Amino acid sequence: MINATKKWIFLKISGALLVPLMIWFILNFINIYNQDYSVVENFFSNSSSKFLFSIFIINAYFFSALSISEVFEDYIKNYKIKNVANRILYASAVVIPLITIILMSRL
Repeated sequence: MINATKKWIFLKISGALLVPLMIWFILNFINIYNQDYSVVENFFSNSSSKFLFSIFIINAYFFSALSISEVFEDYIKNYKIKNVANRILYASAVVIPLITIILMSRL
């Protein structure tokens, strides 16, 4: 399979998976928005909320990295700059969710 086709398929799958996770997050965010810190902490201490939020964060960064890399492919003509930009993008798409999940697991 062509690399561009794989990217397109992953982009569509991650986008479709992101929709229900985003709805779940928005509904829960509305519920905890004006609450005390303890309510927010209880929400993120719940194992199912931790799991769903972790999947949401990983998927959101994966989706955004794929989307932004397409922009790099289209608009950056220099191969070296494009390669460095994509590597930094993919590294941040791994590191930022990982740090978020580690810090969230401390709750």
